[in-house]
Amino acid sequence: MKHYESSLRTNSTVDQAHDAVTKLHNSVTQALSHPTAPMIEQAENSLEHAEEAVSHAPEGSVGGQGVTLVEERLAEEKRRLSSLDEQGRDWQ
Repeated sequence: MKHYESSLRTNSTVDQAHDAVTKLHNSVTQALSHPTAPMIEQAENSLEHAEEAVSHAPEGSVGGQGVTLVEERLAEEKRRLSSLDEQGRDWQ
């Protein structure tokens, strides 16, 4: 995973979206490692938050910079989370 230099950050909506997707990544990783109902619920809640943040990312971008990357990261995390569904949600 890429780490961004904090001195370059402006706390824009794009930065906030990246932060939300990073938190989603961590939640999904935990849910994949420990597929219990609470962990998956936490990941799903994190997904909702990240989707909301990403939907606002274009508002704070300059010429769309960074929006595509954060959208791609969100899509990847959605794929990872959906893999739990494909496993039949044995955790229930």
